Amino acid sequence: MGEQSRTTFPQEILDQWAGSGLDLTTLFSAGHLGERMSVHVVEASPERVVGTMPVEGNTQPYGLLHGGASAVLAETLGSVGAMLHGGPGRIAVGVDLNCTHHRGVRSGLVTGTATPVHRGRTTATYEIVITDEQDKRVCSARLTCLLRDNPDNPGSPENNAA
Repeated sequence: MGEQSRTTFPQEILDQWAGSGLDLTTLFSAGHLGERMSVHVVEASPERVVGTMPVEGNTQPYGLLHGGASAVLAETLGSVGAMLHGGPGRIAVGVDLNCTHHRGVRSGLVTGTATPVHRGRTTATYEIVITDEQDKRVCSARLTCLLRDNPDNPGSPENNAA
């Protein structure tokens, strides 16, 4: 698909995660699945996460964007928002995803935008709107993530239990 730029993070997110020793772009991605599907997170903050995915290579037998591909994009973007909301001491685990598919797409790039519906202490819910290149809504999704203490964080209560 060509060379893609790195994800843009607000300075306060970069400052918050500075001591973690982690590459944010790698941490806040769809992993191997996202690589196979060419998902790219363009910008990321707890208030808004934007990502893209090509239709080509992510279609069902009729040549339309696969609904499961839209679900992968939606869960990726919502999870990134939830992880950023939780901060370095928490992890986000998806517990509910629903998607409504509005129209078929046969080519081009789709863009997903995740915005928070609820950001609490133990859960975060994001609405994800996926549009085509004409800015027509392709899919509406909602993701709820459970926020748990990060077991890999030395300051986590899970690691300080006797």
